[in-house]
Amino acid sequence: MISLHNLLKTFLLAVLFFQYSIAQNKPFTFAHITDTHIGSENAAEDLEMSVKDINNNSDIEFVIHTGDVTEFGSDEELYTAKKILDKLKKPYYIVPGNHDAKWSESGCNTFLKVFKSECFAVEKNGFLFIGLASGPNMRMSPGQIPREHLEFLQNELKKNQARKLPLISVNHYPLDSGLNNWYEVIDQLKKQNIQAHLMGHGHSNKVYNFEGIPAVMGRSNLRADKTKEPKDQIAAYNIVRVENNKMIYSERKAGKETSAPWATIELKDHSFSKDTAIYKRPDYSINLKYPNVQVVWTTQFSSDIGSGVVLSGSIAVTANTKGEITALKADTGKKLWTYKTKGKIFSTPAIENNIVIVGSSDNSIYGLKLATGKKIWKFTTKKSVLGSPAIENDNVFIGGSDGIFRALNYKTGKLIWQYNDVSNFVECRPLVFQENVYFGSWGNSFYALNKNTGTLVWKSKNSGSRMLSPAAVFPVGSFNKIFIVAPDRFMTAFDSKSGKEIYRSKEVSCRESIGISKDGAIIYIKSMTDGSLTAIDAQSETQKILWNVDTELSYEIAPSPITESGSLVFVPGQNGIICAVNKDSQKAEWRYKVSNTLINAVTPFGTDKILISTMDGKVICLKY
Repeated sequence: MISLHNLLKTFLLAVLFFQYSIAQNKPFTFAHITDTHIGSENAAEDLEMSVKDINNNSDIEFVIHTGDVTEFGSDEELYTAKKILDKLKKPYYIVPGNHDAKWSESGCNTFLKVFKSECFAVEKNGFLFIGLASGPNMRMSPGQIPREHLEFLQNELKKNQARKLPLISVNHYPLDSGLNNWYEVIDQLKKQNIQAHLMGHGHSNKVYNFEGIPAVMGRSNLRADKTKEPKDQIAAYNIVRVENNKMIYSERKAGKETSAPWATIELKDHSFSKDTAIYKRPDYSINLKYPNVQVVWTTQFSSDIGSGVVLSGSIAVTANTKGEITALKADTGKKLWTYKTKGKIFSTPAIENNIVIVGSSDNSIYGLKLATGKKIWKFTTKKSVLGSPAIENDNVFIGGSDGIFRALNYKTGKLIWQYNDVSNFVECRPLVFQENVYFGSWGNSFYALNKNTGTLVWKSKNSGSRMLSPAAVFPVGSFNKIFIVAPDRFMTAFDSKSGKEIYRSKEVSCRESIGISKDGAIIYIKSMTDGSLTAIDAQSETQKILWNVDTELSYEIAPSPITESGSLVFVPGQNGIICAVNKDSQKAEWRYKVSNTLINAVTPFGTDKILISTMDGKVICLKY
């Protein structure tokens, strides 16, 4: 017998479904803006133009912005974008893109502070629009939906199980391998009635299909859209009309005219539960070729990790984007303690005499007890601290986003000296070598400071875009030389004392991945073109290539440092593969895939193990 409660519940669900059906049949119009790149030439004026035009169109009910709001993710650019977008007289919903996240001086905190959220779920006229952030957060790699946002997606879909609203997903990236966890998003969306995907990133008006999900890429709002010839000198966006189960895209030149529709997407239930097609997924079969390489343990965090792992005795320490500093038992992966800061962490910790030092984007540098995680000291800065610390004797050296590079006493956190003239922010781990400390910044600059006084010894500045700065590389030094690689594809060797450029070579098309042998005789760099490992003679006054090994990593933009242990050189990749190269035989000894995301760093553990952290929140111990 059916209870009154169940009858009432069934009736209410029927009423809701009827209301949603009516709402879905009601035509509505919204604006799709993307890739505004505030900070680039004319970008602010272009966005002002589009905002004014949208306000003058009474048909437009709301606005979707699919990311790359700014050019460099700086605080100033984000506040400027917010000021302009707040002039809209209708609601707008926004997600960050790679430009907002990769070069963020705040460690991706200011976007959250300014726009209140990095993702959204909003019902509009019987549809549920779900927007997710996509990174890559601070580390150059393919895009990635943060683990926190995958959880957000799962929670919103759970809420929608009873409402059964059709879905329209929103993200900066296409739902393909340009997002290294694209399949996790698609698999979740396909559990419900996903009808379309909206995106930016490509700066062009295009229609796509991702495993049966129709998708639309909108053109950049910028007037000088380089993907078009002749150049369009008027800011433009897309007006989207939803009616008769169709989503109709028309390009609008701000203050001018609306072009004829260029895309029509049919909105319908694709019945993905009945889809029997097999789609591409990450392939881990490479691991079967190397049975002697095995995972000892894996610890999965509930957030991304943009930090390496540091080891002291039997304790390993890492940090994550929830602001947690965590100690693990190195032999089992068991969590020993966690200290929570108030900002995302991308700083790789350092340990000296049982004190853990790490920077946080909550504008602080911390000193914690290794055994318990108890705070010993905290040093407050003016902005985020994204740089990693380096320790020598009693001094910890670390750069921040406030234009200051500091030396602190590692026991007390007391300031010893500071250098106040850093251009833009510091992301790297500095190198302490001979009498100086060396580091780069996102202001096209590379610095040598006296390690005892903090006075500038020399400075090198490269030209061109600030995105080509030698900022993410961990410098190495040997034979009175400092070696760096940068996004401009050059390897540069400086005289350590004078800063004189000894050589600057593009023979190997590299990025920011570099390492050094234990004896300092070999500098290792990774090719961006094919991921191969090249050994460079550290003593030579020219870029003398000793040998080259194919790692089969393919195209590589990961800035992760290269590490040596015994006869093996570990080359980390952007898609979760690590290649171990034998420097004696000059051959790849084994390859192993631990994830489908960026490997941050590799830390040797004993004689036959390594600890690895990955951007999707894993710390892994491999035995080989």
